Amino acid sequence: MKHNKLVSALITSGVISLSLGGMAIAAPCRANPCAPRSARMNPCAAQNPCAAKNPCAAQNPCAANPCAAAMVKMDVKGVMRPKNYKPYKGNNAELVRYGKKLFSDTRLSSNGMSCSTCHDNNASFQDTFAKPYPHYVAMTDDRAGVKAVHLDEMVQFCMAVPMDAKPLPWNSKKLAALTAYTGTLQKSFKAGNPCAASNPCAAKNPCGAKMNPCAMKNPCGAKNPCAATH
Repeated sequence: MKHNKLVSALITSGVISLSLGGMAIAAPCRANPCAPRSARMNPCAAQNPCAAKNPCAAQNPCAANPCAAAMVKMDVKGVMRPKNYKPYKGNNAELVRYGKKLFSDTRLSSNGMSCSTCHDNNASFQDTFAKPYPHYVAMTDDRAGVKAVHLDEMVQFCMAVPMDAKPLPWNSKKLAALTAYTGTLQKSFKAGNPCAASNPCAAKNPCGAKMNPCAMKNPCGAKNPCAATH
C-alpha cells in the first residue's frame, strides 16, 4: 500500500511516467526560465535529438529537430509600433531610474518573471544587442518572422513572450522607462558571447532561438546566455 501511494505521488509530480512497458523515468530536462511560458517544457523533447545534449558545445553534432516545423508564429499585434505612434515624453534621467526599478518588477509578468530574470548582469543578450536599433533579433524572427525591431518593440516582445503578459500601452510611462533603461544597458554591453555562435540547435528548437530546455545539463546555467532574445 505504501509503495502504491509513493508511486502515485511520483507520477502526479512528474518524476516518473507510465508507458506500456511499465514505469519510465521522466526526461532530466528543467525549464529555462527565459523561454516562453508555453515552451518551458518542450513537448517535442522526446523527439528532439538535441534535448539531452549541451547545445553550447561546439562539438555537438545535433541533428534536425523533427518538431521544429510545428512551432506556431506569434501574432505581432500589440508588439509592433502602431500608426501615429506617440511615445511618452519625460525627463530621461527620471525614466532611466524608473525603468531600473521596473526591470526587476515581477508584477509586470503573469508568471513571476521580470526583465532581470533573463538579463541580470547583461545575460542572454546576443551580439546584435550592441548594434543601433532597429536591428535584426533572432527571437523576433523565429517567433514572428519580424526581421528588425526598434528597442521599444523589443521590450513589447519580451512582455508578450518570456513574461507571458500583455504588451504595455504604447504611450505609457512604463514602456518609455523600460526602453530608456534598456538603452543604458545597451551602451555598457560588450559583444562576444562564446556560446552564441557555437549553438547548432538554435533554429531547429521549437522552444525558440537558442533557448535550451535542458538547462540542468547546460554549463551556461539556468539563465542561458545562448538565448537569443535581443
